[in-house]
Order: sequence, then structure tokens, then C-alpha cells
Amino acid sequence: MTHIRFLSALALLIATLCPAFAADPVFPPGIRVGLTPLVGLAPAKTFLGFETEDHSVKVLVAELPAGAYSEVANALKSETANNIPGVRPESIETTAGMAYYTVEDAKDGAVNLRRYSMIMPGGTFSGYIAVQVPENVSKIYTDDAVRKMFASAAIRKEVPVDEQLAQMPFKLTELADFKNVRTLAIGAAVVLADADEATGFEAAPFMVIGVVGQSPATPDDRDRFAQQALTSFPGIHESRITMSEPVRIDGMPGFETRIDATSGKDNTKVTVVQWLRFGGGPNVLRIVGSSPRDQWEKAFPRFRAVRDGLQQKG
Repeated sequence: MTHIRFLSALALLIATLCPAFAADPVFPPGIRVGLTPLVGLAPAKTFLGFETEDHSVKVLVAELPAGAYSEVANALKSETANNIPGVRPESIETTAGMAYYTVEDAKDGAVNLRRYSMIMPGGTFSGYIAVQVPENVSKIYTDDAVRKMFASAAIRKEVPVDEQLAQMPFKLTELADFKNVRTLAIGAAVVLADADEATGFEAAPFMVIGVVGQSPATPDDRDRFAQQALTSFPGIHESRITMSEPVRIDGMPGFETRIDATSGKDNTKVTVVQWLRFGGGPNVLRIVGSSPRDQWEKAFPRFRAVRDGLQQKG
């Protein structure tokens, strides 16, 4: 009995002192990349990822464009990467496929650090994880422990809609039967679409709703500001402004602008509407709806329904 109690106490001590794993990957809110964090790491409050209570050990989790994985993988597999002083390229198998990471020594002021960066395939995006470990805890958060954490990395196909929308600075009460909801920037922008990332959003009606961190200096500048914002919308070319005028949106001053343009890799002929809602502060709420021109009559009432269902949080 004494021997059993000794073994139990020893197991508890080892679990306390050494990084270990929970059963399942943990996904930060609103993102499709997750992992099983080492013991001592909790969800971070100021960034997407995990950190220790004293904020010294950090694990950043992010989504990058799909092409980033192949670019980094090809670079790390080259002979040049293996000859970079102080950088060790490594490969590791994950549930999402083969991932690649680097290990290097660095400094943050006077503090010596160990830095790890991993990229993994995500299909329509690339998963990215970066880890920072100060030298004074490197005997706990060892290279081997970080590698095991990297091996636990996983990709989830979808993020629940409620989880995505909870991160936004506005509340969406109407989704107008859009089939897909995808966060473009955590806490800043979201897309509602009938198509998906694989086929391209432009082939069917879609909306982008987000916050712009700047506003025109005076009300007289709003027309120019609105036109520049819409004509520079990603993927838009050969645009022609058909309407641009001030409106009221939910009792607040706004601006509505429309263009006819071509969009996407297939040069789809689209009509695009943009509403800007000004609130007197530095941020502007931006609502963009794009539809193939032959679907515009049915799409526009859906765009308006989503716009009219937007509410400020707090």
C-alpha cells in the first residue's frame, strides 16, 4: 500500500512539474487553428492564443492565406534554409498534414528567448503558430515539449456562427439566409456569402461587414471618402460609379455608394453597394454587398435586411 501511495505521489509531482496535455485541441475564439496547450498555458486575453500567468511564455495562433504554406514549406526544404545561422528547420506530422517549423535563439531586450514558428496546411488557408519561451523556463518548456504541442495542432472545418459573431464590435440580428459566415479579421470584419472560399465568393451574392479605423475629416469629405473606399475594394476592377449620396442609417449619418464593375478571377459582372455609417468617432461601420448583375434585384433586399439588423454593442 505504501508503495502504491508513493507511486501516486510521484505521478502527481511529475504532472505538476512537467508540461502535459489535455485530451483535445483547444481553439481560440473565432479561429480554425487550435492545439493542446502545455500545462501552465491559458487562453490569452490580448491576442489569439495562450500564455502563462506572468505573460512570459506566449503561443500565438493565426490564419494566413492558403499560399503561405507552400511558400514557407518550399523555402524551408531548400538547402539555403538549412544554412541560415541559428535557425533549425524541422518537419512534423499533424492531423492536418505535414507541418514545418523553425527554432531560433533571440533576445527581447536583455532577455534571452527561444522562438518557434510553425506553418501547417488548412485547405483554403494556412495555419500559423508562434511560440516564445524565455530562457529561465526553458527547462520546463523544452524543445521536445514544444514539438509535442506542435504535433497536437489541428484544423477545424468550421467555426460556429455564434462564436464568430461574438467577436465582432457590432451585433448582427439578421443573416438574410446567407449560407456561409466567415470571419475576415477577428473582431473587425465578417463575410456573409452564398458561395464559399473554394469556389470564390464573387460568383454569388455576398456581403462584407466591418469597421474602418478612420473617418473623413469633415462631412464634406464623405463623398470622396466613400467613392475611394468602394472603388479600391479587393477584387474590384473596371468600376463605374452609378450612385453616391448621403443617407440616414439607423438614425445616424451615412453614405450610400453603388458601382458596376467586374470582380474575381472569372471577371464576373457585378453590382456593388456600400453603406458607410458615421458615428462621430474615429471608426466607421462599413457594409458592402456584391452581387452578379443578373441576381441584383433579389440580392439587394437581402443586403438591406442585414444592414437594418445591425446594432451597436455595449
